[in-house]
Amino acid sequence: MTTGIRVLLADDHAILRAGLAMLINSQPDMQVVGEAADGPECVKRTAATRPDVVVFDLTMPHTDVGKTIRELAGAKNASRVLVLTMHDDPAYVDLALAAGASGFVTKRAADPELLAAIRSVHSGRSFVDPAVERRNAPARGEGSAGQRRSRKGLLSKREAEVLKLLGAGHTNRAIAERLKLSVKTVETYRARLCEKLGLHDRSELVRYALQTGIVSADRLGAQERG
Repeated sequence: MTTGIRVLLADDHAILRAGLAMLINSQPDMQVVGEAADGPECVKRTAATRPDVVVFDLTMPHTDVGKTIRELAGAKNASRVLVLTMHDDPAYVDLALAAGASGFVTKRAADPELLAAIRSVHSGRSFVDPAVERRNAPARGEGSAGQRRSRKGLLSKREAEVLKLLGAGHTNRAIAERLKLSVKTVETYRARLCEKLGLHDRSELVRYALQTGIVSADRLGAQERG
């Protein structure tokens, strides 16, 4: 008797996992075979259950995202990785796919879209949330990589530190605590970064940090919530 597409859910929110499990198990061609709340547990459960598709959140604690995706999608496990995340920036898409993920869907996507993504990556095709592609298509063409990298030379050491922490997803308060600065000072650095780099807001600063390699896929797991 076939069980259809075997799916493992990796997300640190138990309520979200429960909802996803109900949705997936209601499909005649799918079955949830395991769950995990962080990267190490995901790798362990994947080795034990051999799922066809791992639905993987980018911001779980204790998770080296790039390394974990590479391990999940490697020859040892050979599972297809579908990223399910709150982030809709194209730089996150690029980094996830570069690490070996087969698909990328935001948590704002409708249920049918997630199910279509699972079926698509299981069949060997790639899948990127159409809303992400439409919304961010102009951003991918903003200047050449060389032009973006050249701007880094304009930054002071402290500005570069603040940018790196912003790119990793830390809040202003967390950056202030880490660098022993006031929150207002961090906000001033952020405004200065936007001015020097010709950017407009936090989202564009995060994109810049990712696209220029200031923050890599391996740092995404360090992000803080809130």
